[in-house]
Amino acid sequence: MAAVAAAMRWRRRLLLLVLSAAELGASGTPQTPNILLLLMDDMGWGDLGVYGEPSRETPNLDRMAAQGMLFPNFYTASPLCSPSRAALLTGRLPIRNGFYTTNAQARNAYTPQEVVGGIPDTELLLPALLKRAGYVSKIVGKWHLGHRPQFHPLKHGFDEWFGSPNCHFGPYDNKARPNIPVYRDWEMVGRFYEEFPINPKTGEANLTQIYLQEALIFIKKQQAAQRPFFLYWAIDATHAPVYASRPFLGTSQRGRYGDAVREIDDSVGKILDLLQDLKMTENTFVFFTSDNGAALISAPRQGGSNGPFLCGKQTTFEGGMREPAIVWWPGRIPAGQVSHQLGSIMDLFTTSLSLAGLELPSDRVIDGLDLLPAMLQGRLMDRPIFYYRGNTLMAVTLGQYKAHFWTWTNSWEEFRQGIDFCPGQNVSGVTTHTQEEHTKLPLIFHLGRDPGERYPLSFASTEYLSALRRITPVVQQHQEALVPGQPQLNVCNQAVMNWAPPGCEKLGKCLTPPESVPEKCSWPH
Repeated sequence: MAAVAAAMRWRRRLLLLVLSAAELGASGTPQTPNILLLLMDDMGWGDLGVYGEPSRETPNLDRMAAQGMLFPNFYTASPLCSPSRAALLTGRLPIRNGFYTTNAQARNAYTPQEVVGGIPDTELLLPALLKRAGYVSKIVGKWHLGHRPQFHPLKHGFDEWFGSPNCHFGPYDNKARPNIPVYRDWEMVGRFYEEFPINPKTGEANLTQIYLQEALIFIKKQQAAQRPFFLYWAIDATHAPVYASRPFLGTSQRGRYGDAVREIDDSVGKILDLLQDLKMTENTFVFFTSDNGAALISAPRQGGSNGPFLCGKQTTFEGGMREPAIVWWPGRIPAGQVSHQLGSIMDLFTTSLSLAGLELPSDRVIDGLDLLPAMLQGRLMDRPIFYYRGNTLMAVTLGQYKAHFWTWTNSWEEFRQGIDFCPGQNVSGVTTHTQEEHTKLPLIFHLGRDPGERYPLSFASTEYLSALRRITPVVQQHQEALVPGQPQLNVCNQAVMNWAPPGCEKLGKCLTPPESVPEKCSWPH
């Protein structure tokens, strides 16, 4: 699109603007800014006070928004954890980077322990590219792009890691399934529910505090060494089973989920305070968002809020795809701003490379845009947001209009068992329990007037026909040019689970795997 090409031309000029304004280092040359991406897990658009959460229990994140810029129209690339994280770190849709399944149509797939696949070696990840500009990179928290040795984050550009390869599900008996390992760099240092306890009954766990200290220590170390850093803080306290440390348990009006949010808010406040104390704010770009919408299937005790939006995690309705998003860069990005730019989690890849003065890879399609024009100049760039569920393009948003080509929540069978992705939100003909095709005559909503996707435009209206004329060529161009990557989430095998991770022998924590029996993964929704 012409507007996208124009935005890319502006990128170089804006980079010069940013660097010329940056503080000079000892050598007299501009310093590239530090990059800090704060990625939450299953946190919903409506979970922050600044987004209207009535308890107002996120003073630090609200302050971050007041001092920075809010993006109310910011989207993930998938309504599920692993594909969205792959999209962030590659700048590419999951259908391109392989984080999807072809085992059935429109199925959400991720990386539980038994999945054989992971991030392909052919994908270029953000930390690997940032190395070219001298960045030191660390991931704190959940990786979720494959747990087998070849998928280790330190093999894909990160210099340090403290966290886990999978979700903190459990506890397991280490016989039928092993407990998830926690790594420091190349080797495991324990397992969840063992060396890193999570109390299933009370929700008490000290993990957020541990992750906070990892971040603070890393920032101090890199500041002392005067090296630019990339910190990817991907914590998981708001993913069921939700947890919080003892000082925060029982302190929220919202129950245990709110306790977890309050601890995250407190931790973000401490990180921002450290940057201010070290006088690093003008040279550190901070972005806060979530991997997908709140898991309403776990609400209200173990799930959050998607505000006015329809449904939640696992669906391509707004509640599953639209995320909280705040950028903070005092002295660079004007305070108290709201950008109505359509943003994507994939834009963090492209924007980070722009900040580092690096060109995009030229040998592949990059779906992310550089958001610096929106952040620094208030420019709005016309671009589509594609909503994929597995191998199927479910919907697209262009401007204020969203067109659904397929609608589906989950099957009637699951729904009758109590698995409900849209509790209390049935919209006739929209929140369907069978896969309903609308490719010939899509359902179109005006998201400005109808953010809850409850009132589809009349097929016969002039507005509908005008929106359809705009959307149709954009979708056709996308689908005609699309070259899907090799699907990574088709094959499962109990033998590849975390039985004997690197370092287990030092701890006496190695377990014996069962016989290897590869099989087709089953993804019910």
